[in-house]
Amino acid sequence: MKFPKILLAAIVVLGIVAAVAVNVPAVQDRLIGRVIRTNIDNHARVAQLFADDALRLLVCGSSSPLPSPDRARPCLAVIAGGRFYVVDTGSGSWNTMALLRMPGERIGAVFFTHYHSDHIGDLGELNMQTWVAGRPMPLPVYGPAGVESVVAGFQQAYALDAGYRTAHHGADFLPPALGMMQAHVLTVPDDGTPATAFEDGALKVSVFAVDHAPIHPAVGYRFDYKGRSLVISGDTVKTQSVIDAARGADLLAHEAQNNDLVKRMHDAAELLGRTRYAKIFHDIPSYHTTPVEAAEVANAAGVPLLLMYHLTPPPPNRIAERVFLRGVSKIRDHGVVLARDGMLIELPLAGGEARVSELR
Repeated sequence: MKFPKILLAAIVVLGIVAAVAVNVPAVQDRLIGRVIRTNIDNHARVAQLFADDALRLLVCGSSSPLPSPDRARPCLAVIAGGRFYVVDTGSGSWNTMALLRMPGERIGAVFFTHYHSDHIGDLGELNMQTWVAGRPMPLPVYGPAGVESVVAGFQQAYALDAGYRTAHHGADFLPPALGMMQAHVLTVPDDGTPATAFEDGALKVSVFAVDHAPIHPAVGYRFDYKGRSLVISGDTVKTQSVIDAARGADLLAHEAQNNDLVKRMHDAAELLGRTRYAKIFHDIPSYHTTPVEAAEVANAAGVPLLLMYHLTPPPPNRIAERVFLRGVSKIRDHGVVLARDGMLIELPLAGGEARVSELR
C-alpha cells in the first residue's frame, strides 16, 4: 500500500510545483516564447505538404451556409508541384489555412465552382494574406462566367486596405501590382463534357458543368497530376457529368446534404414560427445531393475513395456523423469519409491506397 501513497504524494507535489511555476514571469515567458515559435514555424508543415511524392487534398472548409463552430464554409486546397490551388473560398477558410500554417506565398490559383456567398466569402482575405506572405504574382482566379464581377467587387472592397498596407510597409515589401487579382473566365461545355481549364507543369485541371439549377453556371473540377487524380463536384444534384468526370479518378470530393435532417429542421422552424427558415429548409433539397446519392455517384464512377464535404447540416459530433451517413453503408460499405477541417488526403505518386490524416 505504500507505493500508491508515494505515487499520489508525488503527483500532488508536482501539481503544486507546476501551479507555482506558471505564476513565475520567467516561466511564463519561456512558455509563451515556445508557443509563438511553434505558431510561426511552418518549415515542417511545408516539408510535409509540398514534397513532390503525392497529389494532396486539404480540407480548409467542410461546412455549408449553416453555421458551425468547428468548420469553415466550403474550401478545398489541392497541393501539387510545390503549389496549392484553392477550390472555393468559403467564409472562415483563410483562418483555417492560417491555423494549419499554410505558406501563403505558395498559392498557385483560385478556382470557383459558382458564386453563392458561402463559396466566395473569403476571397478578399485570401488575396490579401497571400500577398502579405510574399506571393510572387497577382492572384489568378478562375471560374465560369461571372468571375470578373466577383473579382472586381472584392478588389474594390479591399482597395483602401491594400493602399494602407503599402503605405505602412513600403512598396518594395508590398508591391501594389502583386496585390491584385486577375480573373480568368472559363469556357464550360453545356453538355457536361470536361474541358481543359488550366495547366501548370505536370498538373492539368479540367472543368465540367454540373446541375445546381437555378444557379447557372455551376461547375466541378478534375485535377490530374503524374498519374493520380481527384475530382471536386461543387454544388450539384446527382448528375451524370460528375460520374463521367470521376471515372478513373482516385478520389471524389462530393457535396452531401442529409434531407431527412433538413426536413426535421424545417418542421422545427415551422413549429416555432420561424417561417423564413422553414421556407429555406423547404427549398434547399431541390439542388443538392444526399449522402446516399453521393455514394451512388462514386460507385457508378468506380472511385476508390469518396470524401463528402459541404455537409448540410454540418454534424457536430460522431453521433451526428452516424446519423448523417444513414443508408450509405447499404450501398457502399467502405471508401467513405466525412470531411473535417484540417483533414488531409494523400495520393502517393508511387501508387497505392490513399492516406487519410488530420492536421493540427
